Amino acid sequence: MHELPVTHSILDIVLRHADANGVRKIQAIDLSIGALSDLEADWLQKYFDHLSRGTVAEGAALRVRRAPLVLFCEPCSSEFTSAREDLDEARCPRCGFRDASVVSGTGYTVESMEAE
Repeated sequence: MHELPVTHSILDIVLRHADANGVRKIQAIDLSIGALSDLEADWLQKYFDHLSRGTVAEGAALRVRRAPLVLFCEPCSSEFTSAREDLDEARCPRCGFRDASVVSGTGYTVESMEAE
């Protein structure tokens, strides 16, 4: 159920930008959601449909892209990606270090919106 406050935040962001740019109708919103996030696209869309009623965003489609999990290797200062399911076994491809820290892949970003 944590999708509800996130969806509310997404709607606030797009409505603020729509208002500032004279947008009459939002058709779609492109979201980037980190690989480690457990936000579900279906629930986000359901909550968005409900929350956006009566606004310029009513009927807009949420287009979700999963952002990669990016890790940082302290010993060799390199960044690399890993699949969520491989996180426990992730090794730096450069030096083999196993205890890398997460740089990105946990949050969400409103990337863009399609509007008129």
